[in-house]
Amino acid sequence: MASVSNNQVVVEAAGPESEISSDVLLSHFRRNMGQISRQSLVFFLGTLFTMAAGYLVKVYVARILGAELLGLYALGMTLVSFSQLLGVIGLPATAARYVAVYNATGRFGDLRSFLRKSASLLAGLNLLFSLALLFSGAWFARAVYHAPRLAQYIPYFAVLALLGALSAFFSQVLAGFKDVAKRTVITNFIGSSLNILLIVIFLAAGTRMRGYLAAQILGTIVVVTLLITAVWRLMPHGARAFAGTTKALDPEIKGFALAAFGMNALDFLLTQADKILLGVFLNASVVGIYVLASTLANFIPIVLQSVNQIFAPVIADLHAQSHKDVLERLFQTLTKWIIGLTFPLACVLVVFASPLMRIFGPEFVIGWKVLLIAAIGQLVNCGVGSVGYLLLMSGNQRRLIRVQFSMAVTSVVVNLALIPALGIVGAAIAAALINIIGNLWNLREVRKALRIWPYNRSYYFLLAPAFCTLAVVLLLRSWPLLLLHPWAGVFLAIGTAYAVFCAGALLFALDSDDRVIAQRAWAQISGSLQRLGARA
Repeated sequence: MASVSNNQVVVEAAGPESEISSDVLLSHFRRNMGQISRQSLVFFLGTLFTMAAGYLVKVYVARILGAELLGLYALGMTLVSFSQLLGVIGLPATAARYVAVYNATGRFGDLRSFLRKSASLLAGLNLLFSLALLFSGAWFARAVYHAPRLAQYIPYFAVLALLGALSAFFSQVLAGFKDVAKRTVITNFIGSSLNILLIVIFLAAGTRMRGYLAAQILGTIVVVTLLITAVWRLMPHGARAFAGTTKALDPEIKGFALAAFGMNALDFLLTQADKILLGVFLNASVVGIYVLASTLANFIPIVLQSVNQIFAPVIADLHAQSHKDVLERLFQTLTKWIIGLTFPLACVLVVFASPLMRIFGPEFVIGWKVLLIAAIGQLVNCGVGSVGYLLLMSGNQRRLIRVQFSMAVTSVVVNLALIPALGIVGAAIAAALINIIGNLWNLREVRKALRIWPYNRSYYFLLAPAFCTLAVVLLLRSWPLLLLHPWAGVFLAIGTAYAVFCAGALLFALDSDDRVIAQRAWAQISGSLQRLGARA
């Protein structure tokens, strides 16, 4: 029987049977790692493109709209999130799991029935709740947020709620088909580029907030259309037929959807409680500053999100086949890469927090403390790896719900205590504490439920590159020339930080499993460059 220790395969018994087990383990690992690295790389590049372009657009939008309108937008999006929470009832996460299961096992009739039933249910519910938002949103704007200007934009938010729910569902269907690359092309490269183009055109025309919302609506319509087309093309022929009865959703699916809904509800409290309470206690301008700083910090888990998109269905497959050794080995290797590729970015955001916020305009500078605190919380989030998905996709959703429920209640209590006293800094402290405690708790639950652990001795070799990276970023921060040109300082710091860290990691921190990822990633990059060269 094979077991994994420190990323090495250890064969406990001698003989042909143990050798076969070792070979099977290695084969499963390399196949899954190759798939994860290829798909995650595409998602990462797409997200990186969106992040870079989105950052430039955020600067433009912040300077055009100002803190108050950005705050109104953030408050409107809390209403959109609440409407979508009730409308999707956990179906996107359910689609990611059961589309993968039905497709892998050849149960195409069940796949057709599931997609038909869930898509129609989701569309109907979200239409209903979007209409409810249309008629009740103005009351929320005046009575809860004390922001009467928000009422005039409620129709736009109602449309965004419906379109966003459809986009989320069909995005997860593509994840279930394990084609994250295609989804990334649609949502990141096509959708984001179109959104950016429309936003710039509409804002340049003087439409301000209405143009900003209209641009997002038009862009989302295009994305939803492309996602549905991509799903149809990926559907096996046995699942495409319009004929045949549509069965009711299985009790197992309903149970999973209910659990996912519960987690989404708790996630809503975790991610939106701070904004809602800031809107209740303070004003829209403060909310705009807080949300902008928090959004910058949310760029930190870009690598974790890239891995999660394809690792989630892989977890379900490996757990269903009882390949715990392969799962642990993947968990260890992927978490190490997540930490390594996240640390340089986190360093720059922490050290350059004040210059970064100054770029958006003088009124946003006070948000630098929010960015610094939020960045620390996100670094811990990345440091534990895909713990939430490991619990969810292995059937341990009750453990995940227990953690999220406790953290959601704690989040509301801590925000109520800190926001009146400390304002946006109190909200940032509350969010970071919840992020840190919740992720460490999830890590403990993964250890108890699955008997796997992400860390091994190879992590010690990351210490030297991490120390050198931090030292270089601090030196750059004190360079007077870069203080006068924050744009140059930030981009130079990011490039230098990654160059220093990657050089150190390549020299000292790569083991055999890490080289598998590096080889797959390089093969993907070089292949893409060759195709571009051939077209040119």
